[in-house]
Amino acid sequence: MVGQVNVAGQEFVLLGTITRPHGIKGELKVRPFTAELDSIARYAQLLLATDEKAVKKTYTNEQARVSGTQVILRLRECTSRDMAESLVGQGVWVRSAELPPAAADEFYLHTLLGKAVQTVDGQQLGVAEQLLAGSSQDILVVRQGKQEHLIPVVRAFICAIDSETVTLDLPEGLLD
Repeated sequence: MVGQVNVAGQEFVLLGTITRPHGIKGELKVRPFTAELDSIARYAQLLLATDEKAVKKTYTNEQARVSGTQVILRLRECTSRDMAESLVGQGVWVRSAELPPAAADEFYLHTLLGKAVQTVDGQQLGVAEQLLAGSSQDILVVRQGKQEHLIPVVRAFICAIDSETVTLDLPEGLLD
């Protein structure tokens, strides 16, 4: 559900990135990083910032609607195309505490960050440090010292997630 976040235990979750203005009245096109494209509509307040560490400015979500693979977002405080253009590149964030609870057999991708990652054979791969939003699937960046593994986040690979560890059953050759 999240992309390009790299701080474990973060207070904020990235829902998408503003890609360009839409129309002349200040609407925005957003590339969502959520499984459900329309989930941005559930949040009354959205925070905009360039990255996790940047100061976030609160905006009022007036409407979010799906258009193909993008979301068209209307913010109360953004009323012109010029203002919309100034927001291009900003991330659309919410506080982690505002996310709805995950179902018993589901998890939020950002909850993997900061956890030790190992294979079912007990091979320690390192720590999950970052998520990259891919066009077809998200990528988990796992680092141990100078060694880095880019692992596709595929449900079939994930055997267990507990408070400290993610256990993966990876296909042969993926780590080579």
